Amino acid sequence: MYARGIRGATTVERNDADEIRRETTVLLEHIVAENQIVPEDIVSIWITMTQDLNASFPAQAIRAMPGWEWVPLMCAVEVPVAGSLPLCIRLMVTVNTDKSQREIRHVYLNEASQLRPDLSTS
Repeated sequence: MYARGIRGATTVERNDADEIRRETTVLLEHIVAENQIVPEDIVSIWITMTQDLNASFPAQAIRAMPGWEWVPLMCAVEVPVAGSLPLCIRLMVTVNTDKSQREIRHVYLNEASQLRPDLSTS
């Protein structure tokens, strides 16, 4: 068994609490489905958002999902690099798995699909 990182990102259209929570949930659901994992497999989830998003903690959306109350979550602000993608939420999901690095399926949704087309399968 190995600890592997699964990357994911999505964007929202505006700084709105409901939209931030909804898109965070959609992103995590895609990551879980693409990689066939369950909360018990997850070591922790590191969540970042760009500085233009402050209406809600994305971790609140994950906490509201059934079965996710014991998964350690941490939110932070993304490094504010000039010209970077705005309105973006990123997840780094660390999991215990027997999969190789190449078998991990990273997920990039909405405008975030442009961030790493070389890794994205969605």
